[in-house]
Amino acid sequence: MSSDTLPPYLNIAPDTARDDLDPPVGTEAFGNIALACQQGRDDLAGRGLDETGAKRLRLFSTWEITKYLIPVAPAHFRRVLRQNPDLPQGRSETEGGAKWFTLDEVLQLRVHFAAQGSKAKAYLPYRPEGLPAKIVALANFKGGVGKTSTCAHLAMSAALDGYRVLMVDLDSQGSMSSIFGARVEDEWGTVFPLLARHYGETLQADNQRRLERGEAPVPLDDTLSQALKVRTQDVIHKTHWPNIDLIGAQLNLYWSEFQIPVWRMQSRGWKLWDALGDVLAADGALADYDIVFLDTPPALGYLTINALAAADILLVPLGASFLEFDSTGRFFDMLHATFASIEEGENTAARALGRPEMAFEWDAVRALVTRYDASQQAEMAGLMQAYLGRTLSPYRQDFTALIGQAGESVNGIYEADYRDFNRETYARGRATFDETYAEFKKLLVGIWRREELARGQAAAE
Repeated sequence: MSSDTLPPYLNIAPDTARDDLDPPVGTEAFGNIALACQQGRDDLAGRGLDETGAKRLRLFSTWEITKYLIPVAPAHFRRVLRQNPDLPQGRSETEGGAKWFTLDEVLQLRVHFAAQGSKAKAYLPYRPEGLPAKIVALANFKGGVGKTSTCAHLAMSAALDGYRVLMVDLDSQGSMSSIFGARVEDEWGTVFPLLARHYGETLQADNQRRLERGEAPVPLDDTLSQALKVRTQDVIHKTHWPNIDLIGAQLNLYWSEFQIPVWRMQSRGWKLWDALGDVLAADGALADYDIVFLDTPPALGYLTINALAAADILLVPLGASFLEFDSTGRFFDMLHATFASIEEGENTAARALGRPEMAFEWDAVRALVTRYDASQQAEMAGLMQAYLGRTLSPYRQDFTALIGQAGESVNGIYEADYRDFNRETYARGRATFDETYAEFKKLLVGIWRREELARGQAAAE
């Protein structure tokens, strides 16, 4: 704009602005806009589907397997396959071309190398026997911080590493469900019936005490009666990843935020914050999986409180900006107020009854800088590190072009075929998520090892 040109906001003629207007909008327009978005979503999501209309995970080449998944030299990998014709042999797209394998086949090969390969190499991920899965919640009430994409990529990283993963989508927007290709018809395919069941079981116990006192029981409505029959396994969806399962979400899940406080008022003894964690444990999900990832809504509502109370590890993604740093500080302030209030309320009653007091505890809490641009945000990130110390992971997750391109096709970076780019571009693009996973895995392995040693020490005593 030249120095004598007026800025565009000073050139708006009222009559021209009026002529450009559409007619006033009524409620029906929201439905039309929603329909247009749904049609666009289906079109975009359809680009990642196979001929049967389902998502299918791509194949993995020998180069990828030996570089990222199984720590062996390519020549040794090929030699082992020749010597063991009963192992998956992969397939070639051209005569004499590179071999490609499904992830299921990669997992089989990993088990073979763990049994027959060098004992000095870790072919299988560390997982102590007899300890439950670790529950990991990603939360922040600031939207747009990369919470869902980070959660999805951590799950995919863990799956590629050989862990069995359960994803739980607690956000009624259902973005995580879309990433994994899930279609959830109504709230009965979400965590809602599990939360309702937990309340229903509390109400049944309350009714038993009422009967013992000679009082009339509170009837269970149809929703609670139906929910009492639902188990975690009933709402788990298989995904196109062989070792990632999903409890999905959809819009009706949001009604949980209204129903939960009603239930709480009807039964003041119901520990609503324990509902999700208790049900996952009771139904054996913590034995069926190695890691459970909880993707939360961008709000500190009842679903998020359930996730945080259930979690062993809390990850808080945020951008390196003043507003996101400020918002995240307020988020932690609300966490403190919320959980301190629960503890005080429970412990006041416990002290009066002479019972042990309760306290929430997390194995680890880490904030993680996402969408990082070192050329513009280094100073701000440094200041955040100085104030937060070890709470803020020193690793910063870069934003790369590969992230945007993968997102356009409703895929994670690990689902992108490196042949759509080139090996160098692909390696640089996935490196930022590999580093994010490495930071997370270090926490996970350290926590498991601490518990393993504590268990051994307790047994010795």
